[in-house]
Amino acid sequence: MTPADLVADCSATLQPLEAAANASWWDANVDASDETQHRRAEAEVALSDALADPEAFREIRAARSESGLDPLVARELDLLEQSFAPNQVDADVRREIVELQGDIESRFARHRGTIDGESVDDNGILRVLRTSDDTERRAEAWLASKTVGAEVAADVRKLVGLRNRAAHSLGYRDHFALTLATTDFDEDRLFATLAEVDDITARPFRTLKAELDEQLAHRFAVPVDALRPWHYDDPFFQDAPSSIGVDLDPHLHDADLEELTVRTFEAMGLDIRRVVARSDLAPRAGKVQHAFCIDVDRAGDVRVLSNNTAGARWAETMLHEFGHAAYFDGVGRDLPWLLRTMHLCLTEGVAMRCGRLVNDPEWLRRIAGVPAGTVDDLAPQLRAAGRAQLLIFARWVLVMTHFERGLYAQPDADHDNRWWELVERFQLVQRPDGRNAPDWAAKIHIAAAPVYYHNYLFGEMIASQLAASLGGLVESGDAGRALETRVFTPGATHRWDHLVEQATGSALTPAVFARELAS
Repeated sequence: MTPADLVADCSATLQPLEAAANASWWDANVDASDETQHRRAEAEVALSDALADPEAFREIRAARSESGLDPLVARELDLLEQSFAPNQVDADVRREIVELQGDIESRFARHRGTIDGESVDDNGILRVLRTSDDTERRAEAWLASKTVGAEVAADVRKLVGLRNRAAHSLGYRDHFALTLATTDFDEDRLFATLAEVDDITARPFRTLKAELDEQLAHRFAVPVDALRPWHYDDPFFQDAPSSIGVDLDPHLHDADLEELTVRTFEAMGLDIRRVVARSDLAPRAGKVQHAFCIDVDRAGDVRVLSNNTAGARWAETMLHEFGHAAYFDGVGRDLPWLLRTMHLCLTEGVAMRCGRLVNDPEWLRRIAGVPAGTVDDLAPQLRAAGRAQLLIFARWVLVMTHFERGLYAQPDADHDNRWWELVERFQLVQRPDGRNAPDWAAKIHIAAAPVYYHNYLFGEMIASQLAASLGGLVESGDAGRALETRVFTPGATHRWDHLVEQATGSALTPAVFARELAS
């Protein structure tokens, strides 16, 4: 069998199994139930069983070593090896991982905290944290956001152990190392970049945080050293509060977020109406409370899940998620099936570039319809808001990435305490007095999207580099076509770092990102 024939056979086997797994995953997220979770687990195990085929894996590795391979076939073999390698483990372990992860995600979807004895969703918790001046009520809302952590923490630790057991059987240090090795990331390079970002952001973040804390201390009539996590607008302090940027909710409160998103991408020359029609965008019980985009079949079935309520937060989320959707939808359909995808940090880069539009004066004027005079008045605050968001989010990614590396390195360590050590170190947020709880486990990514958060930081750097090389997105209809040509259409024909350099004219570094923080 030639390498090309091997690729064709593997693709023919995997294509329907992946589509079935993706469709069942979607169903389990839009309607979390025992039935949808069971169907999801069975579909994911079937895909994992195919990827566990040891004979196919041996043939893939042998084919990769052949000389004179067609470049596209060589790239397909690389992607096949990265997909097959993590599945070369005991079938019982693979099934247990799939079932436990799915169960945890289903519990996240169904869980609701309580405030004043009443069930409340994440939107309700955020509403309290963003509007209330009552410290006791804010504290109750913050604690409500963490109750899911206590519910799932023991099982998340068990899941970490299972993932490590699988990684060890493959010769890797732990699951963290395995994930990086099979997603085109070098661990030394990653942490060197994180150290550089830490150095770039430490001083301006400290200054920004001090200014914010002075405002909050005045607002809540407490000393600065009495501020606690519930005094901030977000349960994890991963988003910039309006008090150090701009509150766009009054300007976007009456906006139709679906139509606003469609108009945004039309201004770029991109049509997303078909994706909107397939999507699920309203909050309801039993539905996962965050947002995501999924390409079900690599053939045009792209969908977005969101939980829209009026205001800037979900406007930004819609722009972000439909940035993913435009990318998925724009991948070259003439490419082989295996190459009709992209690296995670690349799609995050495009999504973040689109999400940033919510603070873009041109977008507010042309797309959101905010009066020009109002936008001119807001311009300094918009710049401050964009800069603050980059600083705050970068520090949050440092927490998540360092935490996960330590979690997999020592699963039985005191991670409840270590979490707060990292929060205090990188975010300068003081832990609640006497707090001893698995607050880390309330972050769904740790269970559902492990070793992923670094992609967001690299995505922010890619977004900055795309902005510097391609310019504004909504000024003309050329922006989307430029993204399609340079970024979307190539799919996964190149490694992510090679495609970034090809698309922007230079290798990815924190340099442009740093200039934005200094402006």
